[in-house]
Amino acid sequence: MTKKSKWIVLAVMAAVLAAFLLCAAGLTAQPTASPQAAKQMVPDNPSEHAPAVQPIPYSHKKHLSLGLDCKDCHTNPVPRKLMTFPDTGKCMLCHATLAKDKPAIQKLAAFAKSKQAVPWVRVYIVLPGVEWNHRAHLDAGIKCETCHGQVREMEAMSEVTSVTTMYSCLHCHEMNQAKTACDTCHKH
Repeated sequence: MTKKSKWIVLAVMAAVLAAFLLCAAGLTAQPTASPQAAKQMVPDNPSEHAPAVQPIPYSHKKHLSLGLDCKDCHTNPVPRKLMTFPDTGKCMLCHATLAKDKPAIQKLAAFAKSKQAVPWVRVYIVLPGVEWNHRAHLDAGIKCETCHGQVREMEAMSEVTSVTTMYSCLHCHEMNQAKTACDTCHKH
């Protein structure tokens, strides 16, 4: 074998090895995350959760498309643990005239007239043993969508994120350089 032949064989072997390595890298490479996925601090819920059956059908999509914002209906009074549901009187500011003949609005009007709160079914529930409040997160600039998903697109609210899991809390705290010590959320 001539010196030139040896170089050709080595070049072919190098090319084959390079092609093999490129193929192997392509087979094991992870797809690149989209910029939006990289910013997602609270993972989607791994299992689908059907929307809770509410006493009155309510579409966040419809109401938020009218220019309402989360804080227009959900306030955060002391002790700041839970966001509240709107008073029926607030709903009736619009619904005294808007869609007042619909059965759902008539049911809402009955709650308002009797000064009863609508017995909404809570979708996200803080687990027992967890001391948590919305205020610290709102003060840190966390948007509602971060934890509750794209509510603006939901006809009926459902548990689309895994925000109530310890993993999600720790993951988000790590991404935002927030405290991760046990006593941050678990008090004795």
